[in-house]
Amino acid sequence: MIKREDILSMEYLKKLEYSGSHQGMRYRLEKVEDEEGKKLLVTVWPEPFNFITTPEEEKTRATFSFDEDGVTDAIGWMNNVLFEQKSRFDTASRNWDSYTF
Repeated sequence: MIKREDILSMEYLKKLEYSGSHQGMRYRLEKVEDEEGKKLLVTVWPEPFNFITTPEEEKTRATFSFDEDGVTDAIGWMNNVLFEQKSRFDTASRNWDSYTF
């Protein structure tokens, strides 16, 4: 399970995106702005590839408020995705076979 202490501070997220991984699931948190203001965009995808090389159809996204409550909600959402798609992430290491140079 991903915990709050696994994610860097709001001060960090104000400046840079944050990436991590947990049990076959990679994730990225980043600040985005739209007409409503700042939001926390969270993207998850199966290992082993990074954000850029992973096809868009493999990524799942959600947005949250850009504050401490939003980070807490995002962690809950990521844990739900990890639980609901457990078999997808458990078999993620097999994706290395699909890598081409």
